[in-house]
Amino acid sequence: MGHNPIPAEYSLEQNYPNPFNQSTTIEYHLSEPGQVTLDVFNMVGQRVASIINSREPAGDHRIGFKAGNLFSGVYLYRLQVNNYVQSRKLILMKSHNSNSKLFVP
Repeated sequence: MGHNPIPAEYSLEQNYPNPFNQSTTIEYHLSEPGQVTLDVFNMVGQRVASIINSREPAGDHRIGFKAGNLFSGVYLYRLQVNNYVQSRKLILMKSHNSNSKLFVP
């Protein structure tokens, strides 16, 4: 049986797939336990989704994100835990054949 060691440092991976249509996966790694927040922001800095707001153990984590009613466009997702903060960009491209909204900056 394999054993996954505790990561040596915090990190936030690029979501996949990216761009995505309705849902995507976000992976992050915690070198120690802590209060984790993982939020999604639009390009003017407004929080549009809160994915995680809970105490999480050290280790490797993976969570799915469903875009729901968000417009197609570019967003930032931000991981905060203890004194660590990292953001990455994600691109939502909803299919035009399904009552989707299109955001054009």
